[in-house]
Amino acid sequence: MKPSELREVLLGAGLEVGDRRPDFGVVVGGDGRFSRYGRTESTPLLFVGVRSRSPTGSKAYLAETTFDQLSSALQRVARGDYAVKEQRRLEVLKNGRSLGEVYTDAYLCRGAESTCIRYKLKIRGEGVSIDEAAIGDGVVFSTAAGATGYYSYPDRIRGERMDPDSFASIGEDEVGICHVTPTYTERSGTRNHPLRYAVPWGVRIEVSLFRRADARIYGTSDSRKGVKVAMGDKLVVQPGKSVTRVISLRHSTSE
Repeated sequence: MKPSELREVLLGAGLEVGDRRPDFGVVVGGDGRFSRYGRTESTPLLFVGVRSRSPTGSKAYLAETTFDQLSSALQRVARGDYAVKEQRRLEVLKNGRSLGEVYTDAYLCRGAESTCIRYKLKIRGEGVSIDEAAIGDGVVFSTAAGATGYYSYPDRIRGERMDPDSFASIGEDEVGICHVTPTYTERSGTRNHPLRYAVPWGVRIEVSLFRRADARIYGTSDSRKGVKVAMGDKLVVQPGKSVTRVISLRHSTSE
């Protein structure tokens, strides 16, 4: 889809198009693009999915409408028949320096030079004290908005087949944690070997490697290489200071 096509649809709905103090933004694409703009923009955003001809194209789970239905969606927005939802972000720090906030998820994963990574989690908060160690491809930290992403991969496994339409949910007052294809996990003081769970919003999550490996943290920047994480580095995942404002047509002011 060309920008000129989007502009034509916007003008056809009676809206003005510009980049100076806009009332709202329109993001067309898939969940990756929604995640990118969702972590950087403060303007209310309308997420618009594009039906992909590719079977492996984005499923656009976060889309509020599709491009072929955009004209009618914009007419609703123009007459005020929508609501703006504020959704929390997570912040990721490395050795005390903020790497940025994320709208959907952040994930520590192995790089090309390692077959797996070995890492520890230390989770502390009101009524929460968890220490874990794991060996695997990595770990995902997800907001409620990111639940349909990597956090949901266990739901899509059905024996030796996949169900691409299955996904989990996370409460707005929770943070989801999911180990990515682990070969081993261990929770200190228990016999549990966790794969995925949610913890209350507000906890502080510390992450560190306990064996040298090629590891990267993704989701906090546009870099496809992520941010390198080495032995001795301490990552912290905690509540962010900002929110993402999303235009919702499913929860309009007329309801």
